Amino acid sequence: MTTAAAAPTGIRRSLAGRIVDRIGGGLVQVFMVLVAIFWLVPTLGLLVVSLRAEEDNNASGWWTVFTKPAQLTFENYANLLASGFTSSFWNTVLIAVPSTILVIVIAAMAAYAFAWIEFPGRDMLFLIVVALLVAPIQIALIPIAKLYGSLGIFGSILGVVLFHVAFGLPFAIFLLRNFFVGIPRELLEAARMDGSPEWRIFATVVFPLAKPAIASLGIFQFLWVWNDLLVALVFADTENQPMTKALQSQMRQFGTNVDILAPGAFLSLLIPLILFFAFQRYFVQGMLAGSVK
Repeated sequence: MTTAAAAPTGIRRSLAGRIVDRIGGGLVQVFMVLVAIFWLVPTLGLLVVSLRAEEDNNASGWWTVFTKPAQLTFENYANLLASGFTSSFWNTVLIAVPSTILVIVIAAMAAYAFAWIEFPGRDMLFLIVVALLVAPIQIALIPIAKLYGSLGIFGSILGVVLFHVAFGLPFAIFLLRNFFVGIPRELLEAARMDGSPEWRIFATVVFPLAKPAIASLGIFQFLWVWNDLLVALVFADTENQPMTKALQSQMRQFGTNVDILAPGAFLSLLIPLILFFAFQRYFVQGMLAGSVK
């Protein structure tokens, strides 16, 4: 009786499971497409606004461009570049790229030491690094500003880069160390038996295996520095200001100067989008590796 009753139940569950899988898979794909479209609507709106004249933006919504495509023009971008925004763009590049590279290199070497090299006080020092994760940036602004003033680098790009590197290292070391400890010990022991020094093991064995984690860290660090405003407002002067500070000064000076703010905001958004899509494969691999470990 029990076996006979269980068989139809199993058949019904299997049929229902197949139906749910087919319907669910299609529904999930449709839902994800709708979410992606909904997510891209603000970006599309910003692009359209940046390509319309100020009087057109004041007169109607950006969606009217689909019925009046003649409103599109590159005049706003020409005015933006003529206003000196190009120098702010290169200042942002000079700040974000070194800050990202230095954090990756220093954090990778420190994480390797914390993961695989025995030295006195290693665990205590790592706990101090982890404790620095909870330190807010705001508490260091005034002391670092006084230090930069005494060193003569206040207002320079170097000062902004050093600040970002210092506050990016704790999270970077914590992230990479947790990834490095998941590397099989046998690989490192085999390299040591071959007579390879630690720096060569790090460069030829550990660093290549950590590409997904390093790519994820690089994306996080680059986006944080690229979109930063607080540090730029405090430590960058007018000549060395990045795009975020330049856009903020335009907003403060002109209020509703959309014809300048919209193209500037879209240009500042474009580089992170290109970076993410270029390295999304490594980014996903790093996230999956972290979830498995």
